Amino acid sequence: MRLAVTPTAIEEVKLIEPRAFSDARGFFQELHHRDTYRDAGIDCTFVQDNWSRSSRHTLRGLHYQLRYPQAKLVTVIQGAILDVAVDIRRGSPTFGQSVTQELSAENHHQLFVPGGFAHGFCVLSEVADVLYKCNDIYHADDDYGIAWNDPDLHIDWPIEAPKLSEKDQLHPCLKDAPRGQLPDYPA
Repeated sequence: MRLAVTPTAIEEVKLIEPRAFSDARGFFQELHHRDTYRDAGIDCTFVQDNWSRSSRHTLRGLHYQLRYPQAKLVTVIQGAILDVAVDIRRGSPTFGQSVTQELSAENHHQLFVPGGFAHGFCVLSEVADVLYKCNDIYHADDDYGIAWNDPDLHIDWPIEAPKLSEKDQLHPCLKDAPRGQLPDYPA
């Protein structure tokens, strides 16, 4: 399997363009192959797969795990999202910077988000099904977040009034997050 891996504005966050084989019947694509991804510089053992279905204008995030940081490989299998990764690692040269990338069932792109980053997305289509592989198990007592609309992050969300969970409405801005609730660099 051939794939193109492109570093983004934050080198550790990678845009992945797996090859899709199309013909009159449809297409075939490998979503992950351990050896191919390792050879491309993404050396993670994924231990949990998550599937999220959301409606248009839903915004999920910005979430992270602190004691059990999760690297994620994000793929959209239906619809389209604006996917966002924010470097929240204290001491990082790119602290507070973000990467945004449109992922869709049409473009087949994936985003690799390393541990130590807050992650979120906004649904651009009527419905979006998002799969993400994680390299650690989710622990509910280790669930943290940063405000999706933190003005210091300069994220150009495509919506002003998204559908949010109650939890996501309460996250602090990055500058207000307690020091002990942010990962250190390197994470």
